[in-house]
Amino acid sequence: MAMEVTQILLNAQAVDGTVRKQAEESLKQFQEQNLPSFLFSLAGELSNDDKPVESRKLAGLILKNALDAKEQHRKLELVQRWLSLDNSVKAQIKASLLKTLSSPAPDARSTVSQVIAKVAGIELPHKQWPELVEALLSNIHQLPAHTRQATLETLGYICEEVSPDAVDQDHVNKILTAVVQGMNASESNNDVRLAATRALYNALGFAQANFSNDMERDYIMRVVCEATLCPELKIRQAAFECLVAISSTYYEKLAPYIQDIFNITAKAVKEDEEPVALQAIEFWSSVCDEEIDILEEYGGDFTGDSDIPCFYFVKQALPVLVPMLLETLLKQEEDQDQDEGAWNIAMAGGTCLGLIARTVGDDVVPLVMPFIEENITKPDWRQREAATYAFGSILEGPSPDKLIPLVNIALSFMLTALMQDPNNHVKDTTAWTLGRMFEFLHGSALETPIITQTNIQQIITVLLQSMKDVPNVAEKACGALYFLAQGYEDAGSSSSPLAPFFQEIVQALLTVTHREDAGESRLRTAAYETLNEVVRCSTDETAPMVLQLVPLIMMELHQTLEGQKLSSDEREKQNELQGLLCGCLQVIIQKLGSSEATKYVFMQYADQMMALFLRVFASRSATAHEEAMLAIGALAYAAGADFVKYMPEFYRYLEMGLQNFEDYQVCAITVGVVGDICRALEDKVLPYCDGIMTQLLKDLSSNQLHRSVKPPIFSCFGDIALAIGENFEKYLMYAMPMLQSAAELSAHISGADDDMLEYTNSLRNGILEAYSGIFQGFKGSSKTQLLMPFAPHVLQFLDSLYMEKDMDDAVSKTAIGVLGDLADTLGSNAGPLIQQSVSSRDFLSECLSSDDHLIRESAEWAKLAISRAISF
Repeated sequence: MAMEVTQILLNAQAVDGTVRKQAEESLKQFQEQNLPSFLFSLAGELSNDDKPVESRKLAGLILKNALDAKEQHRKLELVQRWLSLDNSVKAQIKASLLKTLSSPAPDARSTVSQVIAKVAGIELPHKQWPELVEALLSNIHQLPAHTRQATLETLGYICEEVSPDAVDQDHVNKILTAVVQGMNASESNNDVRLAATRALYNALGFAQANFSNDMERDYIMRVVCEATLCPELKIRQAAFECLVAISSTYYEKLAPYIQDIFNITAKAVKEDEEPVALQAIEFWSSVCDEEIDILEEYGGDFTGDSDIPCFYFVKQALPVLVPMLLETLLKQEEDQDQDEGAWNIAMAGGTCLGLIARTVGDDVVPLVMPFIEENITKPDWRQREAATYAFGSILEGPSPDKLIPLVNIALSFMLTALMQDPNNHVKDTTAWTLGRMFEFLHGSALETPIITQTNIQQIITVLLQSMKDVPNVAEKACGALYFLAQGYEDAGSSSSPLAPFFQEIVQALLTVTHREDAGESRLRTAAYETLNEVVRCSTDETAPMVLQLVPLIMMELHQTLEGQKLSSDEREKQNELQGLLCGCLQVIIQKLGSSEATKYVFMQYADQMMALFLRVFASRSATAHEEAMLAIGALAYAAGADFVKYMPEFYRYLEMGLQNFEDYQVCAITVGVVGDICRALEDKVLPYCDGIMTQLLKDLSSNQLHRSVKPPIFSCFGDIALAIGENFEKYLMYAMPMLQSAAELSAHISGADDDMLEYTNSLRNGILEAYSGIFQGFKGSSKTQLLMPFAPHVLQFLDSLYMEKDMDDAVSKTAIGVLGDLADTLGSNAGPLIQQSVSSRDFLSECLSSDDHLIRESAEWAKLAISRAISF
């Protein structure tokens, strides 16, 4: 049954394009005509030690891609396709794969490890291939070390592919035993030890039961800690990666080991090579993350309901942990500011210090201040930069009372340093630190402002001057200005301390966007983001200046649309610029559209602006499409019913957006814009509703569309129903069954992980918003009777949500609102139904006494509507 594929696989990697294309075509045909034989031939190629390495590697890769894909819908197809193959064929392929684990060729072994894991990922959850784990474990005692290494690697990949509940505990115990034995110091072969250590990293999620057993846990922890001292760098690094994973997965089990781990990590940070030292710092960052989460969730109040108490590991380690991290800040690299992906000891140390400040608050300050005072004026730039970085790192976490006196002293010092320090790194970090001061210690909520009438002139002068500096410093200066503006967001509409400088600031930012080197260090993007923030926080007195921006930005957008022949690199830059300009116009539209006085003047540009946005849709860039779509949504909101004149031309782009499955963000944003248009046009949207509803229903029933787009589609049903009222009648027979089946699916999801729960809650919210819009849309019409058959389902859905007890606040608010809408629209007809519902009364009284005032308001209204429907 196998076919000779060696030559075709080699040709598929040929330099000659024609040969390559022909080979790829043959492979595709073979796969389509006879899949079992195709897969069998590939497995045979991979397992045959007489074949060339290149053809074996490609055979493995094609096999892997035949079993798995990134897109969810494609993945499901491949899984079904494999499961439906003949069992004897699958058995032969699997035997051939297992045999390859003992191949002397390293490439073939590492490829087959991944293929076996992909097959296991499909079969184990379906209770197939039960003998796999035993077969692999029998290999662990084989002699050629490379077979043991490949087998451990395979076990690691399997743990990555399969969820813990697909493997029974007996097998888990055996896998862990094999892996931990392979990690042991007595294992003489480093490749085996490394494979075992990496496998443990993937297997930790399976070890819940083993970590609950003191003896087993002690053994695993001992072996991991020993491996952090192995002479081989890669093994030390992998062992520390295991410790990092253990700190987040088993935080509550760390106490007995924390002293030893501290000693191990401290030694690694001080003495070991960078990849290991980085993981040692990462361990403490991870512990901070855990403690921040616990403290945020329970506000330091550990009563009976906290699942995991906070052990205050970070607080206890502070006196030794902080000095250790301050030392790392002095290990900067010469060119770290230029490279966007740079990550080194100094950056990791500063990041960890920032997390410590958020974990312990005020306690960190006295430990860091002496280091800052000692180093901030030293002749060596490394010391000045480290001191500045340390100060910037601790500005989030400690209380304003503790920090503001220090910031008041530091502020003018930093402004001088930003202008005068001879070193680029120091200026970069100084501008970043100023940004952090403005982000966390400036705003209407703080009693003592750090920015006053006396220093604001100097601050703005220095920041605008620094925007002319090299790109990385200019980018940080834009960031500082961004937070400076944001702090005045709630200053009220009449006057803002920034108003006198508005013209100057806007001019400086526009100049930055035109710099030759604005493409470096995200500078252009930062300048536009800051410009947007400055506009967002502007007040009535600067509105005329915002108006002057409109033709300027439109002109720039127009220039990006003029047809020059561009290289693909230039086109990408141009698309990015289009996105930034559309984003800027969106902010301006929202700003000027929100007050009657400016809206009237501003609307004279609407036609030209709309024409520009529609031209952006001709570009091939998802980002530019998203931004143009959002800007159109803002324009619709500002124009209200007048927007109807753009609909004939805009409608086809709206439809294109709703059909865009590939760039699902574009699709999601377009769904949101449909909502904006419904609110703007109200019943004038009616002529377009057939097309829109057809497309939305198609989207919902497609398995190719990313799941995140489904919740907004449901709430869009509500927007449409609110806009067209009883005219929604003809869509009820399509929309209601969809809502019902989604509601049933989303009501019961016990035991889901956090991601799934978050998604489910957004889905529930979308469904409830749809119901709410539909009920409100029909209110007062002669056709409310049409909704009666659906009312019991809606109440049932509300009951089941209440019973599940896992709604978030947003869902509770919408849900209690829907109960009110139902009573309000159906009136006395709804009364008996609500009285029969199991939980309405309890749910209502719970919402009436909620801490969240929005939930209480919704509940007050619902109570009123219900009491009108029944004498409650």
